[in-house]
Amino acid sequence: MIGEVPNIRVGQEFDSRRLAHEAGIHRPLQAGICGTKQNGAESIVVSGGYKDDEDHGDVIVYTGHGGQDSSRNQVSDQSLDDPGNAALVTSYLEGLPVRVLRGAHSGSPWAPAEGYRYDGLFRVTNYGSKLGIDGFLIWQFRLETYDGTPLPEPAKQETLPTDDESDDSDSGQVPAGTESPERVTTTVQRIVRNSAVKRQVKAWHDNRCQICELRIEVPGGSYSEGAHIQALGSPHNGPDTTGNVLCLCPNCHVQLDAGAIVISDDLTVIRGGAPDGTLRTHPRHVIDMSCVRQHRERWRQT
Repeated sequence: MIGEVPNIRVGQEFDSRRLAHEAGIHRPLQAGICGTKQNGAESIVVSGGYKDDEDHGDVIVYTGHGGQDSSRNQVSDQSLDDPGNAALVTSYLEGLPVRVLRGAHSGSPWAPAEGYRYDGLFRVTNYGSKLGIDGFLIWQFRLETYDGTPLPEPAKQETLPTDDESDDSDSGQVPAGTESPERVTTTVQRIVRNSAVKRQVKAWHDNRCQICELRIEVPGGSYSEGAHIQALGSPHNGPDTTGNVLCLCPNCHVQLDAGAIVISDDLTVIRGGAPDGTLRTHPRHVIDMSCVRQHRERWRQT
C-alpha cells in the first residue's frame, strides 16, 4: 500500500517492529526498505542502521541498502539493482509518497526515546552516490516531509550558527572555502504528482515522449511526465482518464501546458504555430479528442 494507512495517525508509537508490521506501517520485520522497483517504496525505517544517514527532522538523508557486514560496517559498494534502492528510485521518478517509521537510536534528536514512531509521509526529492565514511560507494536518498506534516519534538534542539559564529558574510573576511570539495553525483527532477492513470500511460509508452521521442535515462531507470491535455479543476474541468493524458518529456510538457504546443484533430503536433510531426500513439492508448479540442480552443489555435 502506497500512502497513508487507514486509522493510523502521524506520531503513533509502536513498542516493536512486529507491532508496526501488524499495523501495516512497515511490513518487513528486518529490512529497512519495503517496496519493489515496479511499484515504488511503501515505507522505510530510520533507526541508525547506516553511519552515513542524516536526520534533520523535516529532511532525511537516507542511505540505501546493501554492502554491510554483521557489525554494520560498509564492506562493499551499494547498487541501484538492490530491490530496496530500486524501489526508492521509482518513488522519486513517479513522485510517490513514502511512509517513514523512526526507531529509537542515539544518532538523531528526532528519534523516539524508545520503540518506533510513525512520522508521516515523505517524498524523495533527489538521490545520488558518493563514497561513504567506510570508503565504499553508497547511494543516498533525500526525503522531505509534505507541507502540513507535524514534526515530532526533538530530544535536543539542533544548534544553528549565530551572528557571531560561522556566518562571515558581513565581517569583511573572505571565506576560506574547501580545496578538495566532496564530489557527489546527484539527480534532481521537477516535482510532478503521478496518479495510477498517469503511470499507466507512461508504462504504455515506456517513458518515451509522444511528441519528440525523448526518453530520459537516469541511474536506475528512466523518466517522463504524465501531462493532462485538458487541465484538471475549475475552470477547465478535464477528466483524469488515460484519454486525457500524454506521456511527455519535461520540455514538451511545459510547452503543452503553456499553449506553445497544441494538437490538431489528425494528431498533427502544432508547435509555435507550425506543424512539427505527428503525435505518436499506442494501440491501447486512445486519445480523447474532446480534450484535444478543448485544449486547442483554450489557446485559440487551430
